[in-house]
Amino acid sequence: MKIKSLLGVSALAIAIASPAFAADTIKLGVATALTGAYGDLGNEVRRAVEFAVDEANAKGGVDGKQVEVQFLDTQAKADISRQQAEKLVNDGYTLLTGAIASGEALAIAPMLERWDALYIGTIPKADALTGAECSSRYFRINVPDYADAATVGTWLKDRPEKKWAIMGSDTAWGRNSGASFSETSKGLEREVVTEGYAGLGTSDFAPYIQKIADAGAEGVWVALAGRDAINFAQQAKQFGLLDKVKVAGVSFVTDSTVKTLGDVSKGIYGIVNYSSTLDTAENKAFVQAWGQKYPGTWPANFEADTYIGMQMLFAAIDKAHSTEPEAVAEALSGLTLNSIIGDVTIRPEDHQLVRGNFFGQVAEHDGVLRPVISTTIDASVAMPNADKNCHL
Repeated sequence: MKIKSLLGVSALAIAIASPAFAADTIKLGVATALTGAYGDLGNEVRRAVEFAVDEANAKGGVDGKQVEVQFLDTQAKADISRQQAEKLVNDGYTLLTGAIASGEALAIAPMLERWDALYIGTIPKADALTGAECSSRYFRINVPDYADAATVGTWLKDRPEKKWAIMGSDTAWGRNSGASFSETSKGLEREVVTEGYAGLGTSDFAPYIQKIADAGAEGVWVALAGRDAINFAQQAKQFGLLDKVKVAGVSFVTDSTVKTLGDVSKGIYGIVNYSSTLDTAENKAFVQAWGQKYPGTWPANFEADTYIGMQMLFAAIDKAHSTEPEAVAEALSGLTLNSIIGDVTIRPEDHQLVRGNFFGQVAEHDGVLRPVISTTIDASVAMPNADKNCHL
């Protein structure tokens, strides 16, 4: 693997190729949050991309070509993300991925046709990305908010808690998740008694925690990720909130947050878009190979979704026998793959990956605290029909 540094707008750039740069390579551009509040998540993206690229190159490449990657830092800021994506395109990296925050993807998606580029979204969850703001060049691999809401509804309907609070990120994703949970709860005769949305990088969650306690909430729906999720959970434990209310969330119950929180996370419920404990032959092989490349670790949900995204992209390039974004986009639409989570298909109507979903709880697995799947939701339930506001 060859590494070099490049200058960019507030950027750290890393280029990798194996075995060396060549004139006829597949250029993959990854603009992601390598620093800032979502820096840990961006580095999960980097690990997954490097894993997928090394795996593909070791097998002779994709469609006979080696894959070359360049990473640029976005700090999860929409304006920087758009600038970095454009820089990558101008440098010839027209196949893009890496956004963490939905705001980043929403800033890039409208530009893709103008840039003649293609984007594989593996983390941003805002419904609009495959809804009203959909793009013929944007493909979403991960589960959107509306699909997570369908999944949480199967769990919420059997819960005794009637009064719920929402604690979310003050981002397109956080507010989208809060709105989805609120709508789902109304249909199940549950009441949302208070909502709070904190900016990225919030260090003091005490005012939000006190508001939840004062509202008499019996449960809290959390839509926080990365360091924000860790800060909230640690402080909620200190204030005794976690001992008084039932806690569930999305992007909150992840391997990375559980590893940092330890016993604080035990018993927390949530959407588990992926777990390394998933019992499929494909996933077991993936987890084993991951542990060989990154000893002492197992893939987290964002890493797995990004790996699936790279698998779909590489399969489309093989199918198209081209790296031209338009040709790859045509190959991706309707593409089916036997992935680490089972058979998945990219829906032509909105370019959303149709996949099942999971719900679970933080519990001990082989003596280690992990997000453990307790309920599997079939794609027919977990993934509602395409948004009619999407016109590709």
